[in-house]
Amino acid sequence: MNSATVTSVTTIDPAEAKHFGAMAAEWWDPKGSSAMLHRLNPVRLGYLRTQIDTQWHGDETGFTPLAGKRALDVGCGAGLLCEPLARLGADVTGLDAAAENIAAAQIHAAASGLSIDYRTGSVEDLADATYDLVTSLEVIEHVTDPAGFVTGLARALAPGGLLVLSTPNRTALSRLALITFAEGSGTIPRGTHDWNKFLTPDELTPLVEAAGLRVIDVRGLAFSVAKGFVLSDDTGLDYFVTAVRD
Repeated sequence: MNSATVTSVTTIDPAEAKHFGAMAAEWWDPKGSSAMLHRLNPVRLGYLRTQIDTQWHGDETGFTPLAGKRALDVGCGAGLLCEPLARLGADVTGLDAAAENIAAAQIHAAASGLSIDYRTGSVEDLADATYDLVTSLEVIEHVTDPAGFVTGLARALAPGGLLVLSTPNRTALSRLALITFAEGSGTIPRGTHDWNKFLTPDELTPLVEAAGLRVIDVRGLAFSVAKGFVLSDDTGLDYFVTAVRD
């Protein structure tokens, strides 16, 4: 596995890296500190699959729509998204600020028989590498410079490539659901979120466009008592932004 060192130019917040690194041992425990991410993963993957098939006109029934393509997941944690992307056929690179998460990701991938290039560092460390698919889900609200972070993601995207972001919206609903309830009850570890760092769609979309990409979809991620997390036209809690490099 390759390893990258963090450069002097970085959007990593050391306190955030420490917070998430402390949860490394529980990333793959569906009842542990990352339980919320496990519940989010099915709807995330469904949304990603739709965007992938639309972008590359794939066979919706095929098992490996990313065969022959390179994918990058920034803020990958211990690989909850990287492993499904690898199973979809991609040559996957996972990047995370916390070395503890990368170590856990490497161990789990090896036990799963998957070859994934995990690296510790910041998106700014990727130099001239480019990828067909770049994902960064529930990450931008934890960086020091959202505009710089988006610029780094865009720089890593190849021509014709697809960028998918997700993040909580800065609304009264997200404060109530994610901080007052989820963190207050211990469903999410306390201190995971700073509501003031959440971005609205009207704030995030211009950052993506300023980085030279074209936004093609904004879709809400809502919670249903009956179904759990679902895609929605309501972006009040959380949302996806998908963009392309033409």
